[in-house]
Amino acid sequence: MKDVIDVMALQNTRRERRLPDYRSASGHSLATNFIFECGIKLGLQPATVATAAIFYHKFFKEADKNDYDCYVICTACLCAAGKSRDEPVRLRDAVNVAHNSINRGAGPLELGDEYWSWRGAVAQAELLVLRLLGFNLDAPSPHRYLLHYLRSLQEWFPPSQWRSAPVARTAMSFLQDFHHSPSILDYRAPHIAVASLTLALHVLGVSVPLASMLDDDAAWYSVFTKDLQKEKNWEIMEKIMQVYSREPEPI
Repeated sequence: MKDVIDVMALQNTRRERRLPDYRSASGHSLATNFIFECGIKLGLQPATVATAAIFYHKFFKEADKNDYDCYVICTACLCAAGKSRDEPVRLRDAVNVAHNSINRGAGPLELGDEYWSWRGAVAQAELLVLRLLGFNLDAPSPHRYLLHYLRSLQEWFPPSQWRSAPVARTAMSFLQDFHHSPSILDYRAPHIAVASLTLALHVLGVSVPLASMLDDDAAWYSVFTKDLQKEKNWEIMEKIMQVYSREPEPI
């Protein structure tokens, strides 16, 4: 249980870190950080940014990381995710945000050789990503499931108790951060949503009303998904917690 509680402290610590220096990073160690930072700068919804991370993990599950520039692929995944989530990303904006994130303090690229080189590379990379995904941009979103579960669970709590604990914000943070790990590809979206919610409840020390009266204290989430075993739920929660012990930590 101490490991579960420590997750909150790790979350708070990582948010105090400075923005990473992508130019000095080795290999793909900061790839998902780059996706999240650029996604925020582009004003994309969290689910769209998370989808871009999913595309990145799927791409490099099949491709060799040594064969591609990770930041070009990351930018391409953001563009593809925008199409998937009906939140289009202008290629020019994506290129400038990516370039600025790598080169801190740099202004927008002029319409010169460097800009056209970046634009061409990202456009080709996006086509490559789409081909590797089989042009299937349907990525089941755990965010949708978690939002539904939160709305249902809220009705089980007295209003004052629900307002006093940031269950929704904490669960969403765990879910979003889990997208830094390729392990997210190993689990179904409803199960990931339940694990994020369960972890949030544990960290905040919040008990689901009347859950102690059930034969199995984990059975409260069976109304959301009937095929998630308690052991599997804990397995996913452990995978989420491992995100906060990785180096470098997500921004």
